[in-house]
Amino acid sequence: MTINTEDLINSIMESFDRVKFIDSDEIPNIALYMDQVTTFMDEHLKDTARYKDKDKILTKTMINNYAKNDLLPPPEKKKYSKEHILILILIYYFKNILSINDIQMMLGPLTEKYFGKESGSTIKDIYDEVINMAQGQREGLKKDVKNKYEETERVFSSSKIFEDTEEKDREELKNFAFICMLGFDVYIKKLLIEKLLDENAAKEEKKS
Repeated sequence: MTINTEDLINSIMESFDRVKFIDSDEIPNIALYMDQVTTFMDEHLKDTARYKDKDKILTKTMINNYAKNDLLPPPEKKKYSKEHILILILIYYFKNILSINDIQMMLGPLTEKYFGKESGSTIKDIYDEVINMAQGQREGLKKDVKNKYEETERVFSSSKIFEDTEEKDREELKNFAFICMLGFDVYIKKLLIEKLLDENAAKEEKKS
């Protein structure tokens, strides 16, 4: 776990630059069969996988389960439209931090109101706007992570724990503290997402 501070920061910054969002224009405008969908997702998102040789980006079973759980509208004649793929991309990103039920709560109203629309705001329009906002956050997130690491090192290096720890173990403990800082940040944001979803669900229930 030991790693040079400068190397760690550089690795983090490089990992941010490798995060790739699929542009909606990269998605074919023709409907695709299941195998074509999984191939497309694998080709465009493989670099985001933790274990590139083992992790499956998307499988037939996953897609079928998403449809069964109302995360994804059913295909037409076993073919998936561009809108289907846009929804699958969103599911892919969110499934790492949210439960299937929470993703359904989030995407259900979206697909119900905008999926298949030919006029006004569409799924593509909404996807493009969200991705543009995410791209704009990249530099801010880089700065935030770097600040967290520097703050962890500053505080931990001046603590009694650091003084009482053998030199060979200090870097490992600093990295552990850094992981905890990042984890707490994710935890708080996840709680906020869940709160927003619950409040939206409560409003929809009052309407019905």
